Amino acid sequence: MGLFSSLFGGSGLTVDGAKAVEMAKDGAQLLDVRQKHERKGGYALHDTHIPLSDVATNAPKRLSTKRPVIAYCASGMRSRSAAKTLRNLGFDAYSLKGGFSSWKNAGGRSA
Repeated sequence: MGLFSSLFGGSGLTVDGAKAVEMAKDGAQLLDVRQKHERKGGYALHDTHIPLSDVATNAPKRLSTKRPVIAYCASGMRSRSAAKTLRNLGFDAYSLKGGFSSWKNAGGRSA
């Protein structure tokens, strides 16, 4: 990945719904960075919920650096920011392109 991509969230930072479902089956952690009230519309099963504003302080306490993390939100914008923060903290992190609906449309398990 080039310097521009690494600084500004190039394609290496995002995964589509199908790739996210595959990665989750292989043990990747799912991280919902939406606000608590947004989860009423559904969420990925077995995810961890940490609002974007708390990712830097709470992710190191609640997620493992030994497994990839796929951050998701409603559209993919907040999760991209979360993935950048997580990478700066030493996580192998990705943003789910298209947000939670992308997860559901790809057959990801949700509640």
